[in-house]
This record gives sequence, structure tokens and C-alpha cells, in this order.
Amino acid sequence: MQHSYRNRKRRKLKAEINVVPYIDVMLVLLIIFMVTAPLMNLGVDIELPKSNATAIQNDKEPVVVSVDKDGALFLTIGASTREPVDEETLVNKVSAFVRQNPQVPVLIGGDERVDYGRIYAAMVLLQQAGAPKVGLMSQPTPPPDKKR
Repeated sequence: MQHSYRNRKRRKLKAEINVVPYIDVMLVLLIIFMVTAPLMNLGVDIELPKSNATAIQNDKEPVVVSVDKDGALFLTIGASTREPVDEETLVNKVSAFVRQNPQVPVLIGGDERVDYGRIYAAMVLLQQAGAPKVGLMSQPTPPPDKKR
């Protein structure tokens, strides 16, 4: 009986897992992901609006397109005066100015009572004119009244 008990004890399997190969695989995968992650910039650059935004500091005078409450378009190029324009004139003038000054900022200011579709149409016209970036103008929010 002692003989069969010894055989059983010798043939008992180990219940340990050898983790060394798993650690090697994990380290190889970690290195692969660390190398390839910076190469995967597939996003789209979007500049989202921020609250309490500071004023833009530019050396160049911006091109400003204004949309009044009736949907009429007005153009201000640099330090010139604001002039009413139609869609075709807007595209032609902005296109000529942007070709001469490719880094000039282009801004749209729309009355808060005008339909958003009209402002969007003005943005499409500026895109057709070749403006690389178009920013939206706004007034800063007034500080809340402090009651005593």
C-alpha cells in the first residue's frame, strides 16, 4: 500500500502557469503600440468655441463679413469702411484679397436675430472665395449685476 501512495505523489502535476512568455509578448506589444500611436493622427482639426474668449491679437487687419437682421451682407476689408455687397461681389473681393494675403484672418459677424442658415451661406461663400479659416465674431457677455 505504501508503494502505490508514493507513485501517486510523484505523478502529481504542477498547477503553476509559466508567465514568462506572456510577459515577453506583452512587452513586444507595448513597444509596437508606443511606436505606432504617434503615427495615427487621423483626426480633423476643429477649433471649438470657448467661453470668456480673449480678443484675437493679429498684426493684419481682418476681413469682416457682417450679416444684419434682414440677412443683408456687408464687407469690411482691412481699415476700409463697411460697404454693402451682394454674394457675387463678396466672393470676388474676398478671393482677390485672400490671394494677395493668404494669412489674413476672415471673420463673420451675424446679428443674433438673423437665421443661422444665412450665416452658414455666408461661410460657404467665403469658402468658395478661398478663405482658409473663418472665425465667428461675438460680443463679450456683460458681467452680472452685483446686488448689495
